[in-house]
Amino acid sequence: MSKTTPNVRIYVYDGCSTCRDAVAFLKGRGVEYVSVPIRQQPPTVAELEQMLALKDGVRRLFNSSGLDYKSMGMKDRLPAMTDAEALELLSGHGNLVKRPFLLTSDGRGLLGFKKPEWEAVFPGSE
Repeated sequence: MSKTTPNVRIYVYDGCSTCRDAVAFLKGRGVEYVSVPIRQQPPTVAELEQMLALKDGVRRLFNSSGLDYKSMGMKDRLPAMTDAEALELLSGHGNLVKRPFLLTSDGRGLLGFKKPEWEAVFPGSE
């Protein structure tokens, strides 16, 4: 049996039920993926830039309900930050990144787990 290199990279946190739902969805669809622990290895600036190009505004990349977001006063700090500053901050603090954070090698990306959005990227049956 040959092993293929997955073209899906998903950043997750084990304690996150939404991340577990997303991984279960991928497994149910037979999608091969690389799972990355977001806290220990946050997305790179290049990966964040790729996601930013797909989403409306840098704020969407932030986990605004997280404790770190609140304790760091990001609600007040973020409006004054440039996109480059925000991406640099995210790349160094995985807890600040909205999760799950998924990128494909063909340029698609998903933030959070909303089943209809995931079904559009990974059609098929579970």
